[in-house]
Order: sequence, then C-alpha cells, then structure tokens
Amino acid sequence: MASCIAFHSYKGGTGKTTIAANLAALLAKKGYRVFLLDLDVYAPSLQAYFDKEPKRWINDFLNGTADVGDVIMDLTPAIEEVTYDSSNTLKQKQKPKEKITGKLWVGFCSSRKEEIYKLEGGGKQDTSKIQLLRRFILLREQLISLHDADYIIIDTSPGIRYWSINALAVADTLFLTLKMGDLDIDGTRKMAEEIYGSFTKFGAKSYLVMNRVAGYCIPQHISDATVPLPPSSAVRIDGGSGSTASTPASQSSNRESASMMQQQKDESNILTSALASDIRMDIISSIACYCDIQFSNKEFLTVLKYPDHPFAKQFELLAQTIEGVQSKA
Repeated sequence: MASCIAFHSYKGGTGKTTIAANLAALLAKKGYRVFLLDLDVYAPSLQAYFDKEPKRWINDFLNGTADVGDVIMDLTPAIEEVTYDSSNTLKQKQKPKEKITGKLWVGFCSSRKEEIYKLEGGGKQDTSKIQLLRRFILLREQLISLHDADYIIIDTSPGIRYWSINALAVADTLFLTLKMGDLDIDGTRKMAEEIYGSFTKFGAKSYLVMNRVAGYCIPQHISDATVPLPPSSAVRIDGGSGSTASTPASQSSNRESASMMQQQKDESNILTSALASDIRMDIISSIACYCDIQFSNKEFLTVLKYPDHPFAKQFELLAQTIEGVQSKA
C-alpha cells in the first residue's frame, strides 16, 4: 500500500526540504519506489540538492499541459554511486558499483513568477482552483496506479496557504516540522488546533518532526570539559613537546558552556514533550543541530555524501519508524 507523506511547517527555515530530500534518497536506496515532489510553489528549492534542470515542471501538470510522466525525472542513477566536487555539486560516476533495487523520481516546481501567476489563477475566476485541486488528487492517483509508487513525499509551502492545504489534503501522513523557538512552537500549536484536526478526522496521521534540537552539537573540547585532567597535563609555554591541555580558566569556561548546553537540552525536552501532549501528536523524529551540516554554504544530500554521519543516522531511524508505521497500516 502506497504512503503519501507531506512535510509542512508553520514558517520557513525549519529544514523540511532537507529532511524530505534525504529521506526520499534513503528510502530509494532501501529498495522502495519513491516519488519526491516539490510543491513549495512560492519558494521551490529541491533543485539545489540534485542540480538538475527538468524539461517540464509540476506546474505544467497542474495546468493540464503535461502528463504525469512528463514532469517526473528518474534520478535513480544519481544515488547509486555518487561523488561531489569541491563545490558540493552532485556528480554521477560513469559506472556505478552499487546497484540498488529501489527507484527515485523527482518532480520539480518552477520558481518563475509567470508560472506562479498561472497557478494562482492567472486572472481567472476562483473556480480554476477547484480544477487545480482535482489535478493534485489526480497526480497522487496516477503515481500510485500508473507508476506503482511505494512512497510519495511532498515538500509543501509553509504556513496556512492554499497550496499547503491542497498538499495536506492528498496526503495520508503529515509531518509537521519545527525548530525549538517560541514562534515555531506557538504557530505549530495554532495550526494543529485549526487545521490538522480536520485531516485526522478523515484518517490522516500526523506527527511532529523536531529539527535542530539543542544540546547535541557540542564541540569536542567542551564535551570533554568535565573530564578531570591529570596533574602532569601542564601547559607548555616554551613550545616544547608534551601535553597541550587547556588552562584552568579555559577549562572553567568549557564547563560553563557544557552546563549551559545541557540546560538548553533539558528545557528543549520539556517543551517538546509539553507540545506533543497539548496537541496530541507524537514526535516521530528528533534531529540534533549539527553545525557542520547547518552552516554548509551549499546544500547536499548527507545520506549520500556522509552516510556514517550522525545526521544521516537520524534519517535511518526515521525511515525505520516509517516502515514500522506503514507495516501496521
């Protein structure tokens, strides 16, 4: 049975596109037929992860000027055996060594303002939006019936917008993604109360995806700050050989930083538990803040480039949880 998962958020910048793209690539590598769709109409960004230019866009299908097969690209070869150049651009090797049994198709959305204008009705009556909703439903049905999809993963526009509501309406699983901040938490609580309840009444399942959780991304010199140093670990000021341990002042500073990070982690755990209880949504994934990923100057698929990175391991856990939920459906 196919599963359609929509990633949504109250506001932008929560990492839902990163999570959706990495999860789709990982599920395909695990042997599933996966369709990743960019329906963040106002700010589509999936192209940054795959560095591909499609001939036709999802916009064309929604406008009725293209078939579903025209707007999805088979990017399976790109995840079989990949490498990245110095600018983190995804490159495909000539002869893949790892042949996977799954498939990955990606549908890109155009960011050109004239294409967005067309999807907004293009000056026509509001009845055109009803037709667009029908095309949303048709897109999902044809990916399942004609292309035998196992997973359809949708990246949506943030907030309470027409396109977001349409994407949520065709999904059977909703992943509400947020960071730990008052604005995100308050907005998430509001959306859960006003919108998500309507979808869950009709059988959709909704979960929280906590991203950039505090307290985990701790530099090594700080995380080791609580380890007592041996008396022989004196600082050498003459440039000679021997231990280069921190000074007592720096050790104290590191301990204070570690204590502050632990406090942030504890507060984050309390807030997330309270939020999940208030809105009656389970937390399906809690992803740590990894600075080496967050502050990269170019987007890339961590599960492909650094499969052993703790960030990539978070997606393995998420995929296993999804598989478990799907097997019980």
